[in-house]
Amino acid sequence: MKVLKIYLPVILLFMLNACKKSDDNQLKEDVVKIEQYLIDNNLTAEKTESGLHYIITQEGTGNKPIASSVVDVRYKGYFLDNTVFDETTGSETISFRLNGVIKGWTEGLQYFREGGKGTLLIPSELAYGSNPPQGIPANEVMIFDIELVDVR
Repeated sequence: MKVLKIYLPVILLFMLNACKKSDDNQLKEDVVKIEQYLIDNNLTAEKTESGLHYIITQEGTGNKPIASSVVDVRYKGYFLDNTVFDETTGSETISFRLNGVIKGWTEGLQYFREGGKGTLLIPSELAYGSNPPQGIPANEVMIFDIELVDVR
């Protein structure tokens, strides 16, 4: 038992490093895929340290949200192959607290102003990673066209 107490921290550290390397590799793969998508579609995006890429297509004039803001948005979510998996329709909006959704939205929407439109290209680590909900493949890059309608 004494041996286990000595080696357990070492084993846990090794396992954490292995997971981190795996996450780093996935992020690198995702960024390569995102950047190829941008090239293929003749798009230019800003890139953050997290690997998130964003494009502001229409500057808004209102407030910028913070992580604890409640926002109303219109959106279309799709994969790199342009397969749509979810979207609002017509004038429909959805409301949510920004820090209650995937990390890519929490980070990305803070670059928008109320009334603004744009696109988020989200690495899987900032979306659902290797444990997605039904209908979303594991480790999938997600793209969202977004209109930020209201910030509260």
